[in-house]
Amino acid sequence: MTKIESERLTLNMYTLADAPFIYKLMNSKGWLKNIGDRNIKTLEDAEAYVQKNYLSSYDKHGFGPYLVTLKSDGTPIGSAGLYKRDNLEHPDVGFAFLAEYGGKGYAFEAAQAVMEYAAEKLKIKTVVGITLPQNQPSIKLLKKLGLSEIGTYKYEDGEELLLFSN
Repeated sequence: MTKIESERLTLNMYTLADAPFIYKLMNSKGWLKNIGDRNIKTLEDAEAYVQKNYLSSYDKHGFGPYLVTLKSDGTPIGSAGLYKRDNLEHPDVGFAFLAEYGGKGYAFEAAQAVMEYAAEKLKIKTVVGITLPQNQPSIKLLKKLGLSEIGTYKYEDGEELLLFSN
């Protein structure tokens, strides 16, 4: 069971018990605006999504997204991790947080911990990042992580995203 820790946060592999949080996160305004509607309309949808996309990633790649919680009280506040997309050569770092935890440095702290874990434990040399051209907070965070814009990436639905790499 992967556990990543930073100064204020703990990152753990998702389980089906985290479906209520996934439901809340994926229906949050920020997720819908910057990541997109994943059609998670019920807790059952959230459980199926976790099973299909998260648990299978741990089995197949040895990594995936992680539930980010506050060390102080265990409150789930967001998600950060590595995603292996079929049409991208390298894994990409991804992050999403509930709005009430924005502006506190949690996304950077969690994403930085994921980058260190990728390099030190998984021995992954190249990590990329993708984001909407208008998502300035994500662009700023990817750059702060040491990634540079290297071009564009076409998502499965044809949407063009900015592509960053370390």
